[in-house]
Order: sequence, then C-alpha cells, then structure tokens
Amino acid sequence: MDKDSIVIILENLRKKETEEILISKEDFLDFRSILVKEPDFKHFRGIAQHGGSVIYRYLEEPRS
Repeated sequence: MDKDSIVIILENLRKKETEEILISKEDFLDFRSILVKEPDFKHFRGIAQHGGSVIYRYLEEPRS
C-alpha cells in the first residue's frame, strides 16, 4: 500500500464516502505511520480483528 492510496482511503472515511475500511496485517504499519500524522487522528477508530487485520472507522467525536 503506497502513501497516495492511504491518503485517499483516509479522505473517503472523513467524507463518509466509505463507512469502514479493512487494513490487512501486512499493510498495518504503513497505514498507521500515515494515520498518526493526521491532525484529526483521534477521530479514527481501529478495531482489531482475528488474524491481525484492523477495521477503521471515522468518528464524529474524537476518542479520548
């Protein structure tokens, strides 16, 4: 997964064009390295799945 595709995924989640996205175990570190630099990082919620993949959703209210 490259940086441009990650940025597009994050924008789609922000705009509610996509409700959730599944990130595989292999892509997790690349995805998270971009995500943590976002100003609204706390609005993204990751839910760990069996096997190491993570489902991300965008929240209206930032998590604490």
